[in-house]
Amino acid sequence: MTIMGINQFERFFRQAASLDVDKSDLKRMSDFLNQKLYDLLIIGVAKAKANGRDVIQVHDLPITKGLQESIHQYRGLEIALELEPILAQLATLPPLDLAYSDEVEEKLPEIVGGLCYALAQTFRIIDPGVKNPLTEHWDRAIAIFDLLL
Repeated sequence: MTIMGINQFERFFRQAASLDVDKSDLKRMSDFLNQKLYDLLIIGVAKAKANGRDVIQVHDLPITKGLQESIHQYRGLEIALELEPILAQLATLPPLDLAYSDEVEEKLPEIVGGLCYALAQTFRIIDPGVKNPLTEHWDRAIAIFDLLL
């Protein structure tokens, strides 16, 4: 299962960065989103524990200024991501030490949308002329996110 279907994925990347993606890219994007969302939640666990809380709150998540701006840009695309596929994907990952709040759960689609928007824009930065991201583009983009998130 993936966070979004192929048609929605293709439309998202076309609107976000004028990119053509295909089914093989959907698997890469899904793996990327799973890992980055999980990374954000892991940091949220550490921050919540450091502050003596037993539930992850939105302010525990390391949402940078750039990611916040990408979330804002995602909202302008008018492509709604559903919560259920995101929760289903998270359920396949190792359990977190803490639960997350209802507010965090409500924000997950926007966070995922922001990550996806930022990924699409990263392809444009890596190669402004790219139309269909190749494996090397994916590898570079993911390496950048691994460095920063």
